Amino acid sequence: MVLLPAVLCYSQDFYVSSRATFYASPDSLGNPTGACGFGEYGRTVNGGEVSGVSRLYKNGTGCGACYQVRCKNPQYCSEDGAKIVVTDYGEGDRTDFILSLRAYTKLACPNMAAELLAYGVVDIEYRSIPCQYPGSNLMFKVHEHSRFPEYLAIVILYQAGVNEITVVEVWQNDCQQWRGMRRAYGVVWDMANPPRGALDLRFQVTGSAGVKWMQMRNVIPSDWKAGAAYETGIQLA
Repeated sequence: MVLLPAVLCYSQDFYVSSRATFYASPDSLGNPTGACGFGEYGRTVNGGEVSGVSRLYKNGTGCGACYQVRCKNPQYCSEDGAKIVVTDYGEGDRTDFILSLRAYTKLACPNMAAELLAYGVVDIEYRSIPCQYPGSNLMFKVHEHSRFPEYLAIVILYQAGVNEITVVEVWQNDCQQWRGMRRAYGVVWDMANPPRGALDLRFQVTGSAGVKWMQMRNVIPSDWKAGAAYETGIQLA
């Protein structure tokens, strides 16, 4: 792995006022078919405390971002609120967050979740925070729709810190140049006719410190398989 140069982590110190609502699911967790393309990971990551967003989706670059969200009614709302991961796109009634039921109930003080649910939509304040995945490194999953060897799509998982991945490229050894992958949607990047052999990847990371590049050798093996996930051994923060 080559870091060009070091990626710095930052968070947002101020809160932004908005509104939030929730969506129901059989298990109170996230949506496995969310617009970010996370699949089952998007249902269970962060204990299912996840959210769909509208303005913060940012054409998919906002997927995987983490926020602290707290509601503003002191009678019902806890001081810390919920720390959520963006896994989907969703629009509501002037809302920035459509929370999973598990995340929405975390906004409430103990034994006050039913009262908060009765409101349906609540005034909130939120701020960007670093994502944290103790024990998990950055991972590339080969999307289930990939077809070896002619079509490769990857999903980036466990992206820690406060960073947006804006470009992903694959090294083409026969012509000695980097080939860009296409952001298909959300966190899904794809390419037709990928290079043969183990794949070197690099990606552009945007944060408060500016634009940085990270480069990894042989991160995806030559015999990659649809649905398989490959750990990088590194984290962004």
